[in-house]
Amino acid sequence: MRIVELEARHVRIPLKRKMSHASHVRTDTDNVVVRCVLSDGAVGYGEGVPRDYVTGETIDFSVDLLKRSDLAKQLDSDCADFPAAVHLAEKIRLAPVPGDDRLIQGNAARCAVELAVLDAFGRSFGEPMMKVTELVAPELYKFRDRVQYSGIITNPRGWKKKLYPFVYWITGFSQVKIKVGMAGQDDVKRIKGFRRWLGRKVDIRVDANEGWSPGDVAGRIRELEPFNLSSIEQPVKHEEVACLTEVRKQIKTPIMLDESLCGEVDAERAVKHGLCDLFNIRLSKCGGFIPSLRLAQLAKRHGLAYQLGCQVGETAILSAAGRHFATSVTDLRHSEGSYDRHLVWERLSQEDITFRRGGWSTAIIGCGLGVTIDPARVDWVSKRKERLI
Repeated sequence: MRIVELEARHVRIPLKRKMSHASHVRTDTDNVVVRCVLSDGAVGYGEGVPRDYVTGETIDFSVDLLKRSDLAKQLDSDCADFPAAVHLAEKIRLAPVPGDDRLIQGNAARCAVELAVLDAFGRSFGEPMMKVTELVAPELYKFRDRVQYSGIITNPRGWKKKLYPFVYWITGFSQVKIKVGMAGQDDVKRIKGFRRWLGRKVDIRVDANEGWSPGDVAGRIRELEPFNLSSIEQPVKHEEVACLTEVRKQIKTPIMLDESLCGEVDAERAVKHGLCDLFNIRLSKCGGFIPSLRLAQLAKRHGLAYQLGCQVGETAILSAAGRHFATSVTDLRHSEGSYDRHLVWERLSQEDITFRRGGWSTAIIGCGLGVTIDPARVDWVSKRKERLI
């Protein structure tokens, strides 16, 4: 079995509500979707969500990078079984980007190609995406028939400040992430209110999205510690992350890296300098399913915790991949994702895999990603199309 066609598209997906945090405000999302066709007719899809403020990628950069990465040569191989296909997918390397010393510029594009390849071969050989975990990282593999996703609170105004936490509480969510660090907001007052409305039992963590400065970050965190937070995510800009070595000595709350945890170079640096307690692993940001498994392996090896994150604007393609990760990787501290129906106007799939009451979702057992992508819906939102093979 071999790849006979590979195509990349720029798709633009409107969001159902404005999403804002300390780094960005977004009303739509520009994603790269890759379609892979095998010699037996099997079709697979992959998705990446480029973010220039995370991995330095814009949508045009991602598509252009795929065009010049000589994927036809890299993927010119026959695969006799699914393990061979997984090995082929892991070897995918995009063209080098000058000045990219972190080796992350192209991660969203690579994720889209890798998922498309794994989805297509998974369908052809009758294997689910979660099988990749068992093959690549057997020490991490543990099947779960369901997963509970976290809720998220960004910047609600007026009556919504009480509505969102009430909905999460009444529907049985056990974990909620709250965005902090936004200009003009009193974080202490906000978190105090949210803790009161959510109750004492709900696991609350906060995400500053690089919103604080090195000089005041320790103080900001200490102000929030009375509200029993499980972690503080990316409190300072990536360029200033070295300060966290000392900050961790001054606080009690665990620190999680996100924008500063995009690949192996970042992870090794974080371990070497003691920058964090947890990794936020997001498939698109980290370059795909297999690189994300490698980061979880590294974290576990060094005694660090890790969670599965997601990108704002993921369609069902990335949501399904995240579900396979969440239901096959052990010891995930939290899981984020599958917001589909609640956030995007077009999920691209025939099935609705949005999480249900309390954030609960069942494992996807079907072959490949296990969801049916509608080509007509992909056509509808496409802005650009490029043939790669």
